[in-house]
Amino acid sequence: MEAVIRKWGNSPALRLSSAVLRDAGYQIEQKVELVVSRGRIIIQPSKKIEYDLSQLVNGINAKNSHGETDFGKPVGKEAF
Repeated sequence: MEAVIRKWGNSPALRLSSAVLRDAGYQIEQKVELVVSRGRIIIQPSKKIEYDLSQLVNGINAKNSHGETDFGKPVGKEAF
């Protein structure tokens, strides 16, 4: 499949067809990484994990929580 790099605002852009996206296993709004290697641009799924704070907080229980930790006396202008 051939495509054309065009201008979008002040940036170059490349449009991907729905079929190409589907065949590659990607979805709309999916985060990806762009890797430049030997004159090629490679699009690959992002390895960065995004966390949802509410899900993380809901996962706290007696088995995975710990008590307070003492870091010693204040050494600057900390407010305790």
